[in-house]
Amino acid sequence: MRYGIFSDIHANLEAFNAVFQAYQKEKIDQYLCIGDVVGYAANPKGCLKKLKEIANFCVAGNHDWASVDLFSLDYFNPVAKAAIIWTQRNLDDQERYFLQSLKLVYKNKDLTLVHGTLDEPQDFHYLTDTYLAAQTFDLAKNQVCFIGHSHVAGIYIQDQEKSINYLETDLIEIKGQNKYIINVGSVGQPRDDNPEAAYCIYDTEKEEIKIKRISYDIETARSKIIKAGLPRILGDRLLLGR
Repeated sequence: MRYGIFSDIHANLEAFNAVFQAYQKEKIDQYLCIGDVVGYAANPKGCLKKLKEIANFCVAGNHDWASVDLFSLDYFNPVAKAAIIWTQRNLDDQERYFLQSLKLVYKNKDLTLVHGTLDEPQDFHYLTDTYLAAQTFDLAKNQVCFIGHSHVAGIYIQDQEKSINYLETDLIEIKGQNKYIINVGSVGQPRDDNPEAAYCIYDTEKEEIKIKRISYDIETARSKIIKAGLPRILGDRLLLGR
């Protein structure tokens, strides 16, 4: 099985289209989304439409739930909050129903998906250190768990002695009894100083996970954000990958 796994599209249709075009060359069997389809950028409708066309499953992100009143706006900084309020005004009933229907955790025989952490997934904690990784490793039933939320790609590895290491790498081989938490980065708003859209491929036969990057039309995405009346910083940050 070859999974195309991606996260944090954030209504950036230019980035999402570029990622999907890249996936077309990869012989993907199933597409899985780790949430935050909406928020920040100016094309929530287009991104939701495309996601529903291609994805086999999508878990909820904090922006997804906040856009349909399932998560408090108090969680967000003023810029993110302004984008969510804008998004709420630009969703129709079917789009709201879809976002309301998203579950917090997905699990199949090969993997687990959660936007933030398996520990209190409804609170959308950031998994940013080995202590938080240990909590999710303890709760994970599969060898591999995929996350998003921080917009920074990286991999936590727990060995048989439960020692945990963090790696910033774009390729990992699944070995032995190790367990893995893979942050796939962000399609629509990377924050690792690389403005290119991030996406992931998990090949279960090769036991191999790759995180890839692809350039996209950032200027168009930025212009749409500004034209829509969203905070200008949301467009400008795309140029810097921050």
